[in-house]
This record gives sequence, structure tokens and C-alpha cells, in this order.
Amino acid sequence: MDYVLLHGALGAADQMAPLAERLAARGRVHVVEFAGHGATPGDGRPYAMADFVAQVVAALDARDVARATLVGYSMGGYVALLLAAAHTARAARVVTLGTKFRWDAATAERDARRLDAATIRAKVPRFADALAARHADAGGWEAVLERTAALLRGLGEHAPLTDDTLRAATCPVRVMVGDRDATVTVEETAGAWRMLGDGELAVLPHTPHPIEQVDVELLATLVG
Repeated sequence: MDYVLLHGALGAADQMAPLAERLAARGRVHVVEFAGHGATPGDGRPYAMADFVAQVVAALDARDVARATLVGYSMGGYVALLLAAAHTARAARVVTLGTKFRWDAATAERDARRLDAATIRAKVPRFADALAARHADAGGWEAVLERTAALLRGLGEHAPLTDDTLRAATCPVRVMVGDRDATVTVEETAGAWRMLGDGELAVLPHTPHPIEQVDVELLATLVG
């Protein structure tokens, strides 16, 4: 069994390390870090979901992984589902956690406005410090914020993950969400689950959005 773990927006490979440790006894675990995040420099281009999908496929090829269980947190789940729909032979299963499936212009603009570096530095300096340390080798945390905000606005204009895309994912898919997630609701996640041909829905109790606050033992069990 091969597992491929995909981090969320503003995240990096280290975000998935606790889960990777717990899955290691079950098979090979590959943590893919998107370009322009963490310790992986970007090429200066804006972030794009299609590029993230291509990066995961390239990582599978480089590691000689023909087929894997794709486990995506938040944005990583969005990428995993796009990959599963476009490259059906590469996805044995998909598991998502805290992924926002529905985007519109108003929602995207609201979330993009929250990614202002000066505001974050002033209001939540510890978070700013954590981002600065995480993305020091990928062009700096301010660039990550700017490119993520632009990515969100792009999703508001044209979201590639549609009902048809969800239906195109022929492999088993388990969508998961915390019951206290303030980023994506249980109802939105259930709506995506209903579009899946072979889908399961799991709601984690007493669980907010940040993966650092998720019970990793429960998460590993639910990944399967």
C-alpha cells in the first residue's frame, strides 16, 4: 500500500508528519510538498490547482508509485480529487479532511482578504512567526499569502472541482470534516459526498479545522 499525503493552504510537508508516522507501519508513505511552500521553492508563477495536480503526478512517477491512496487535508483534498478525476488509474482511494468543495466570488474574496501579511503580523504575531519559519526556503511567507489569496480569488471565478468532477472520481472516496470546523460545514461536505459514485462521509467529533488540533490516532484509523 502506498499513501500520498497532501498538505493544506499555507501548510507544508511538516503539517502531515504526525499522520505519516502513524501510517508508516501500513505501507510506504510519501508526503508531497507543493512548490512554493515549506522547503520547496516555486518557479515564480502564481499557484494553480492544475500545477499542484501535475506536481503530485510527477512525484508519483519519480517515486515509482503507479497507484496510491491519496490523503489530502483542506486544499490538499481538493487537489487529490482533481487528480483522481483526471488520472483515474493513479488513485486507488481518496481521503479528504476539512476540504472546502464549494467556492463563489464572495466567499473567495472574504477568505482572501484574511491573508493580509500586515494584519496577521499585527493581530496574531505567533502565527506570523510560524508561517515565516515554515516558508523561509520557499520565497517567504508573505509571498505564500499573496499567491494563496490569488488562488482563492481564482477559485471564486472558476472552481474546477464541480459536481461532474466529483462524479468522475471512480475510486472509493471518503470525505471527512470536523463537527467544529469553521472553514467548511458538515452540510457542504455531505453535499459533495452525495455527488460521489463510491463515497463515504465521516464527521469527526469535537474537531475544528486546523489539522494540528485533530486527534491524529482517530485520523489514522479513518484513513484506513
